[in-house]
Amino acid sequence: MLRSDFNYELPEKLIAQHPLPERSASRLLSLDGQTGALRDRRFGDVVDLLRPNDLLILNDTRVIPARVHAMKESGGKVEILLERVVDERHALVQLKASKPTRPGSRLSMPGGTGAVVVERVKSFYRLEFEGDPARLFEQHGRVPLPPYIRRPDEALDRERYQTVYARAPGAVAAPTAGLHFDEELLSTLVARGVDRAFVTLHVGAGTFQPVRDNDVRKHVMHREYVRVDESVCRAALEARERGGRVVAVGTTALRCLEAAAQSGELRPFDGDTELFIYPGYRFRAVDALITNFHLPESTLLMLICAFAGKDHVLAAYGHAVEQGYRFFSYGDAMWVTRRSRGV
Repeated sequence: MLRSDFNYELPEKLIAQHPLPERSASRLLSLDGQTGALRDRRFGDVVDLLRPNDLLILNDTRVIPARVHAMKESGGKVEILLERVVDERHALVQLKASKPTRPGSRLSMPGGTGAVVVERVKSFYRLEFEGDPARLFEQHGRVPLPPYIRRPDEALDRERYQTVYARAPGAVAAPTAGLHFDEELLSTLVARGVDRAFVTLHVGAGTFQPVRDNDVRKHVMHREYVRVDESVCRAALEARERGGRVVAVGTTALRCLEAAAQSGELRPFDGDTELFIYPGYRFRAVDALITNFHLPESTLLMLICAFAGKDHVLAAYGHAVEQGYRFFSYGDAMWVTRRSRGV
């Protein structure tokens, strides 16, 4: 299975650079994973696609302002992108500078504090801060927009690059499928008998790292923190017993449930996961998926191909390009049902 098998042509003009004025005003392309049938819709049509007794799984992670600029002792500038806070003095980060930053280097941080580069940890660096790194990023950080959004972050991004139900700080990238939901739409779904439950996956900076080896099976996923409570497991079981479906809002919510179901049944989970889902994976916990469009050759596109079939998904992406859908974080969405229960 080759990385190049998951490529598609995308005109740059289709990469959304700003959110629409209204969250739920996006388009929605529905894909039947069994037949490959497509239908062009509006995002508000999820009200009709979801049924009473269905369970909507939402990722409640909250994006922190994870990008700050610092200065080396030499005067060189360093851009710091937070991956995760380790404890009250340490954090894993990505560093971007004109020259490599070596362990032992001291960085002058915003607010007059400093940090020392302790060590290199694969593609990240561990820094020791003079104060609480979480507080520093919250006070001085900027919204960490993805690299394909080619503009500086704006005041609006503080609100719009965040779901309306975000409550657990820790992500450095948004679970973007959830950006389409506003309070009115969520209330309408509740009134129609659609239940909901919350999981947590703190999306890391590694989510934007490309698959480098052309043999997909050699790729190693970055580690991300996941929490699935007992109440979520119980809600999923009860939904199935009522004849409802478990519907994940975003690939992050799907990975939460699948990470918690590796034993064969859904169980509480609290820890890191490196779960890599690509065609051939056997899904255990999710029946339908709401997701944005993903980058060519990305692990997220491979996940969607595993869920609904590579040929079906790439045909859907070709249709979306032809019809001028908006792509990636601030773009349009898809409704996808599973190809089959056991594959």
